[in-house]
Amino acid sequence: MPWQNNEDDNDRNGTGKGGKKSPWGAGSEGPKTPPKSAAKNPWGEPPRPSRDEDRARSSGTPDFDEFIRRSQEKLRGLGGGGSGGGGGFGGDSSRPNVPWGLIAGGIVLIGLASTSAFRVDAGERAVVTRLGQFATTKGPGFHLKLPSPIDEVTKVKFEDIRTTQIGAGGEGDENLMITGDQNIIDIAYTVRWRIRNAEQFLFQVTDPEGTVKVATESAMREMIAKATLNDAIGPERAAIAEQVRERVQEILDSYGAGIIVQGLDIRQADPPAAVDEAFKDVSAAQQDAQQFLNQARAYSQQISAQAAGATAQFDKVYEQYRLAPVVTRKRMYMETMESVLSKVDKTVLESQGVQAYLPLPELRRRQQAAPPPADPVQGDAR
Repeated sequence: MPWQNNEDDNDRNGTGKGGKKSPWGAGSEGPKTPPKSAAKNPWGEPPRPSRDEDRARSSGTPDFDEFIRRSQEKLRGLGGGGSGGGGGFGGDSSRPNVPWGLIAGGIVLIGLASTSAFRVDAGERAVVTRLGQFATTKGPGFHLKLPSPIDEVTKVKFEDIRTTQIGAGGEGDENLMITGDQNIIDIAYTVRWRIRNAEQFLFQVTDPEGTVKVATESAMREMIAKATLNDAIGPERAAIAEQVRERVQEILDSYGAGIIVQGLDIRQADPPAAVDEAFKDVSAAQQDAQQFLNQARAYSQQISAQAAGATAQFDKVYEQYRLAPVVTRKRMYMETMESVLSKVDKTVLESQGVQAYLPLPELRRRQQAAPPPADPVQGDAR
């Protein structure tokens, strides 16, 4: 600077440039000119701030250099060093440099790697969404994706059979329906289903299980309204259950629910509990009526068979009568009299010289009623 001497031997000897001695003596420096910011005007007033300082104060924003300086001091404090000129963030030069940037980068990479790989177990499907929209579906195995929250994975049990029970079948929890013949029935059933399309299952319907339940109830009421009471509680239950399963599948396919119905079982189909006893009496009367009808049919078949046999026998006799009418008439007469007189308590003889009527049965009765003769040996003994 113009008011300072050069740091050479001449300065130490008290000489300036050209070998001249400094007027302030050896080892002393010339007068220093204060900086402009610290200089005072001739009237003794404090220095006027610069135009930039006026702008900063009027705007209310701190000086950017001051902000940088304070930030560096905070970083030095976090680094463990003081205000010295050591390594790191201004710490002691004897301490090793800590690679905070590399550590932070490693942590970030580990976090990204942990959210970029996923595994799908057997029997599962993984639905990948990218920024909230469907991207792809992955099967069992190890897969990679974009880090979260860009890609998100939702896993579903793809092959599990799920069951939905409708109607408990107990007292106080009835599931009443009207049949086609205007009767009321209490019915309980179970529907078995599983996921067919994971994407549709997750995004097409809000409540898949509730949708299955509502669709099954609707289809069951539709089919019961077309069936009679005897069909609903009788052997037609299996056919009704199959029709309901097909109808439920049609409804779910129209919704695009991604569900396949495996089967439907009717656990109970009875009249309401309030009329159960009366219905049992009606059922018993119907069974008795059916039993009497069966007995009448059996008797009718028996009589018809006997009549058919008699007719066939008469046809055979008629054929013989056409060949020998006299002999056939006599034989028929004798067979008829034999069948009639076999039940009479008399004997008839038609031979000549023989009494026409012999009371043989009367004589037999008299002989049985007469007392036995007395023993002569016993009489002599007396």
